[in-house]
Amino acid sequence: MELKRPIRHAKITNDMTVSELAEAFSGCAFGAGRLFEAVEIYREMINDCECTKFFGLAGAMVPAGMRQIVSDMIRDRQIDILVSTGANLVHDIIESMGLHHYKGTDTADDVQLKHDAVNRIYDVYLPEHHFTDFEEKMQPIFKEIPDKLSITQLLSHIGAKLDDDNSILKCAYDMGVPVYCPAIQDSIIGLQAWLYKQTKPLNVDVFDDMRGLIDRCYEAKRAGVVIVGGGVPKNFILQSMLVTPKSFDYAIQLTMDRPETGGLSGATLDEARSWGKIGENARAVTVYSDATITLPIIVAAAKSRE
Repeated sequence: MELKRPIRHAKITNDMTVSELAEAFSGCAFGAGRLFEAVEIYREMINDCECTKFFGLAGAMVPAGMRQIVSDMIRDRQIDILVSTGANLVHDIIESMGLHHYKGTDTADDVQLKHDAVNRIYDVYLPEHHFTDFEEKMQPIFKEIPDKLSITQLLSHIGAKLDDDNSILKCAYDMGVPVYCPAIQDSIIGLQAWLYKQTKPLNVDVFDDMRGLIDRCYEAKRAGVVIVGGGVPKNFILQSMLVTPKSFDYAIQLTMDRPETGGLSGATLDEARSWGKIGENARAVTVYSDATITLPIIVAAAKSRE
């Protein structure tokens, strides 16, 4: 075995940029080395004008404060197709209404929070009354919906009604970026839609989105994906290539889950090569770390070296 790549130790300098910090990790191993590789892959992907860029958004990223990073990525045309959990979109709408999430603590007395009508997402607090305001916002929007539409059309309709330029859904609407949410029933949006449907017509075709998504996969000369977390958004994106002769050329996964349980959120990108979802020669890396740390660094490092 030839030993050709000695570890080069990171050096921190005064006033270094985020890009320079990432570059300092280029000779490192473990998470630092993977983070540098993710930055390099991300730069190549967003600068590839023939690459269709997918973004999978899972986990409580909006409550944690990552909302504007995602909306800016959309405005900067670093996302062509967004696939999200319903929860992130719910929290995006709540923020667009001028309502806030609050910093709390993970050692709270949760019984007392229940009595105080405060919901907890790890160390984030969300007042219960925000969901009452959310219902008052959503019910009139549902009234204006056409007789039949897809989930992406529903979310586009909602985005058009939001008056907040930092909103993910509003930015996606403005930029013509489709937002897919295949498990929208698993969210307060879905719950509110169900409540509305008890007394009024509402026909959302949950399969209608598949044609448009798969058409984009067929049309893509190259395809890249950034996956935050895993779950439904990850699978929905990766499975879209299975009915095409293509596969993803760039792939970055930001997760803290492990592969040993066989769950999708922890499944390696190499495992996805066995399915033909990730190309045999694709540039791919998984960074095992909190995505609220790694996503901003990757995006900032790419932006500071444009």
